[in-house]
Amino acid sequence: MIRVVVGDLATIEAEAILRPVAADWSAVTPAMRRLELAAGRALAQRCEGLGELPVGSAVITDAGDVRAQFMIHVVVRSREEPVSMATVRKAVRNGLRRAAEWGIQELFSAPVGLGAGNLELEDCAAAMTAEIAAHLAGDEPPSEIVIVADSELARDVFERAVRDLA
Repeated sequence: MIRVVVGDLATIEAEAILRPVAADWSAVTPAMRRLELAAGRALAQRCEGLGELPVGSAVITDAGDVRAQFMIHVVVRSREEPVSMATVRKAVRNGLRRAAEWGIQELFSAPVGLGAGNLELEDCAAAMTAEIAAHLAGDEPPSEIVIVADSELARDVFERAVRDLA
């Protein structure tokens, strides 16, 4: 099941959070910067210690100081490779694989691929929901994915993309 809510991942209680980042671990949106700050410096240092990662990769860690057990960091862009629908789908796919490997049943996710110079909201929603629907068609966890939008407009666009899947 896909649900869409308006909220702030930095304050939501969750089993796991899917967090889009750049290859150098920098936040890709102001909301992801707030999440990074809420998670704390120790988690940021642990992630940065892993070095640059390829676009599309997904890494699972503890969630630091936020109210989640795990954080799944997905790389959506690098200096050489900008955000595209393909990189968003690959990052979401690999993030869902990590969640399945760890038996995570409920995953909260920021919109993956947004930010200055990145995808338009409608393209982001289409890429994410298509990849999530493909995952949910199988029998692996997570069984519920909650997309946490930061505005009513974003919520409406994601809800429309979910309805269009039917």
